[in-house]
Amino acid sequence: MRTDQMQAWDTEVLVIGAGAAGVAAAVTAARRGLDVTLVESGSMPGGELLTGMAIDGALNGCGEWVVGGFATELLDECKRLGGYIGALNDWRLIHYVCYDPEIMKLAVANLLARHGVKLLLHTFAYDVEHEHGRVKAVHILNKQGRTRITAPLFIDASGDGDIAAMAGASYLSGENGQYQPLSLMFRLANVNTGDLLDFLAREPEHFALGESDAIRGGRSDQEIAQEVKKQGHPTVFLKGDGPLLARAIEAGELYPTALIMIQPTSTEKREVCLNTTRVANIDATRTSELSTVLEPLSKQIEICTNFMRKRVPGFEHAVLSGLAQRIGIRETRRIACDETLSQEDVLSARKRRDGIGKGSHHVDIHQDGIGQLRIPVEGGGSYDIPWGCLLPKGLDNLAVAGRCLSADRPAHGSVRVMGPCMAMGQAAATAASLLLAEQGRSAETGFRAMDIAQLRQALASDGAILEGTH
Repeated sequence: MRTDQMQAWDTEVLVIGAGAAGVAAAVTAARRGLDVTLVESGSMPGGELLTGMAIDGALNGCGEWVVGGFATELLDECKRLGGYIGALNDWRLIHYVCYDPEIMKLAVANLLARHGVKLLLHTFAYDVEHEHGRVKAVHILNKQGRTRITAPLFIDASGDGDIAAMAGASYLSGENGQYQPLSLMFRLANVNTGDLLDFLAREPEHFALGESDAIRGGRSDQEIAQEVKKQGHPTVFLKGDGPLLARAIEAGELYPTALIMIQPTSTEKREVCLNTTRVANIDATRTSELSTVLEPLSKQIEICTNFMRKRVPGFEHAVLSGLAQRIGIRETRRIACDETLSQEDVLSARKRRDGIGKGSHHVDIHQDGIGQLRIPVEGGGSYDIPWGCLLPKGLDNLAVAGRCLSADRPAHGSVRVMGPCMAMGQAAATAASLLLAEQGRSAETGFRAMDIAQLRQALASDGAILEGTH
């Protein structure tokens, strides 16, 4: 392989990062007729969609869908392939969407291929050419060598805001050296759901229930536990300060953690995903730091699996059936954009005329050890994400989508999840298609020229949910 000779590649829209936001952006742009290139550093597109975690933020606390469009298309494909479980209520704070991550791998690949997205896997974006507030080209590297990709419009869905940062955008990162914990999702099969739900109904004090007034609705923990049991799925949240986990942590039987979140991934395999592992205060944009956490996270999976078999009814015969394909990152850069989503916007369920998608997840800041801040959205409702949160200051032809958007730290703790990330990706790509249809590849093409009313109309026509929810 020779990397001293730069190859050339031209496209209409270049999307960096094939997580939930990037896949949504690439599929949307291609479906709307654009030539789209999607660059992904990993071995498979899908990002957090493939980890086993349910999709948060696609429904609000009232049970209303707040994300549609691309998300609906993706879930319909997952359903067609037999891997869709559905929308479930945890009777704590949120509703979320559960599915088999192995089937989701096929669903993501199918949509990208069906719409003609040019996908480059195992490919790193390592440099950006920019001048006078415009990105001119992105340099990528893979086994074929170095390539200079040019485009009139770029979408940074890298999660870390890599392209925006390399192009000179300002950003915030964590808070005073603190970062939300990194996690490694894992799955256990051969779980007896009936025994687990009986345990919940019998001893609800171990579980987080009714943290949102909209979900509690005046019910006692015992009454809520019966609702969870009636739902019939292993959808429960063992809390770190509950007696079961607190005793185990104090005895050294379990590492300090705020939670063991259990979500179903396959009824046929009797399989669930567990969200519990954590190593906090790592700057995941520093590869040397990120790489050190694999060992402790892997050890925590072993410890938790043994704990579940020994202490939690329904898990006596559970077997480890899968790990996420990558370490989960909650927080790195937040790019400075024209607008900044605030905690007040989120908690007050603020609606606005420049909204291009919705979020509904609670303010959710995981901390070191057993700490976690959880504040529900008022009334179990949803808030609007303004278009300006996707437009980096000082850059005209680059939009960000996903968890690198502009938000204060509490708001980011809500909007970083997969539901709103898909909505942001769809919005950025829809804007790109409208701008290129109107302006062509002129040197003046830029995202700030987008008429918000026109964008909202186009998004609604494609199934995005912008109105009519709490």
